[in-house]
Amino acid sequence: MYDLSKVVVTSSPHIKAADDTRSLMLDVLIALLPALCVAVYTFGPRALVLTVISMVACAVFETIYNKIVKHPNTIGDLSCFVTGMLIAFNVPVAASWWMVVFGALFAIIVVKMLFGGLGKNFMNPALGARAFMMASWAGMMTTWTQPHASLPLFGTVTVTDAISTATPLSAMKNGALPDASLLEMFIGQHGGVIGETSAIALIVGGLYLLWRKVITINIPAAYILTVAVITFLFPMGDVSRVQWMLSQVLSGGLMLGAIFMATDYVTSPVTAKGQIIFGIGCGLLTVFIRYFGGLPEGVSYSILIMNTLVWAIDKATHPRKFGYALDKKKEAQ
Repeated sequence: MYDLSKVVVTSSPHIKAADDTRSLMLDVLIALLPALCVAVYTFGPRALVLTVISMVACAVFETIYNKIVKHPNTIGDLSCFVTGMLIAFNVPVAASWWMVVFGALFAIIVVKMLFGGLGKNFMNPALGARAFMMASWAGMMTTWTQPHASLPLFGTVTVTDAISTATPLSAMKNGALPDASLLEMFIGQHGGVIGETSAIALIVGGLYLLWRKVITINIPAAYILTVAVITFLFPMGDVSRVQWMLSQVLSGGLMLGAIFMATDYVTSPVTAKGQIIFGIGCGLLTVFIRYFGGLPEGVSYSILIMNTLVWAIDKATHPRKFGYALDKKKEAQ
């Protein structure tokens, strides 16, 4: 006879796995390291300083919020450090350190914690911070410096003609191919925000996440292929279709957004079909904004827009429960 008094009844799911939030976030941090190393090589140690400041600021703000509401401190899950690194990756190296701190404040307090913390925010915190900083300090967020320019570690950067540059997307906005070659865009030797310039470093990080099964290929593949197909079929100006398409794919924040931000568990669909729809939607919006919007880049806003539609995508693509029968009205339709 079994002693039923010792049986513990708990809610599902009952499958145990070695992965937890901390291990997943640690994998993401590791995957971001190649892009950070290239950024430090390209833009100098100031890129590392801004990244560290952003990560520390996110941890501090999350700790303060938890203290105020008397909740256990949650920085041990490492999600705030991932957010901090991604915030830094979304600003130019010439940005002031205090602007990154305000971005961290908005991401952690407004986007994440006020909605209930990790798992309850409806948009990606780092992208929310980028949109906030773009709206608040548009000039600083669109000031680009040449690779290997000499910049102070902490002080305000005065961008002169000697160190200023344009991003590849700035040229393509006018229907012209960028001055940077495809190789320079692939390895990351051109202007842009800290973490977006090196396509190869971001791809290496993405392959690591796929190997660790932290992400699936659905969203990145659907996102990047959508941008590739549309820009190949509809190039701007009298340019080579292949070169135009490759320039669009390798420049801007497409790789960073598709691999590291569109795949956010909380703000992306849960079904494979939904993830493909989500990625295609992000790709369509990215090209639409790049071609017809006021800004040359559209990755961050496309993901934010699709974040707001995840509930509808999940509802439309959720598999039918086993044994569930449609009512007669729906069957008749």
